[in-house]
Amino acid sequence: MAVPRKGLVHLYKNKDWDRLTAFEHTPHSTSTASQNLLIFIGGLFDGLLTVPYTSIISDALPPSWSLAEVRLSSSYTGWGTASLQKDASELSDCISYFRGIKTGKIVLMGNSTGCQDIIEYLTGAGHETRPSIEGGIIQAPVSDREGLIMMMDPDLYRNSCLAAQKMVDEGNGEEILPKKETGNVFPAPCTAKRWLSLASPNHDGDDDFFSSDLSDEQLGKTFGRLKKRSPLCVLMSGKDEHVPESVNKKGLFERWVEIVKRGEGIVDEVHSGIVHGASHNLGNNGEEIVGELVRRVLGFLEGLPEKESMDKHGHENL
Repeated sequence: MAVPRKGLVHLYKNKDWDRLTAFEHTPHSTSTASQNLLIFIGGLFDGLLTVPYTSIISDALPPSWSLAEVRLSSSYTGWGTASLQKDASELSDCISYFRGIKTGKIVLMGNSTGCQDIIEYLTGAGHETRPSIEGGIIQAPVSDREGLIMMMDPDLYRNSCLAAQKMVDEGNGEEILPKKETGNVFPAPCTAKRWLSLASPNHDGDDDFFSSDLSDEQLGKTFGRLKKRSPLCVLMSGKDEHVPESVNKKGLFERWVEIVKRGEGIVDEVHSGIVHGASHNLGNNGEEIVGELVRRVLGFLEGLPEKESMDKHGHENL
């Protein structure tokens, strides 16, 4: 049974139809608010408190840090009508809001599709104009394409992609793909365009950042575009149920690190790596495995360089 959590609800966007909030855990009884913030982004179907380790990390943070779980339009069952680009835009709003009330470091941490959100935020179209962050942690970065192929009958996967592509070609990419086309493998409304982004039949979907068969050129457009000012921590789950057993996790991790190092980015190779025995979101994992994740997260945060001078919007002062 989940335990109630004490915290603050922040309305970081309230404009037109967008009403978005973030929940900041406040486990520490202190007279002053923490000024450093770890913003957590869940994966498909996730929302407040649905990833079990967030409360544990929050409780383990020093009083100078707090953890906030962000609610995006794509949270819970909203992912099928959203996109990584929209997520990145809403994260910009969230970070701008917190820059206005906190003076310390801001780090993004994502689980599953939250990992794609972080890479999109840091490297996708328009990233130069987004508020900068002091670091990113991607936990359980996995390929939706490889996961779907594991879950679906081959004919169903192929036909679902053909049906979605037909809708896109007819100008109906933002319409909902009928459940019969996907076998309702994901019980949520999903547009044809988002289905193709996730299923990525041509290995070029907007969400296809972490597949094991991507070329160095493709990885160079994501990992290779990271900047030094936002160090990355990569935490792969050793027993991730959404990763095919045929995938060499260690080899894949090393490829990502090498691509980052070829560019201008930095990976914390001390705290990054494979969390052995960990499931996708560490649900039902024992204290030792969860504790290893927490140790790595805290180590990464502790090792971050001092915050650079920024304006009130979170952009670097030159």
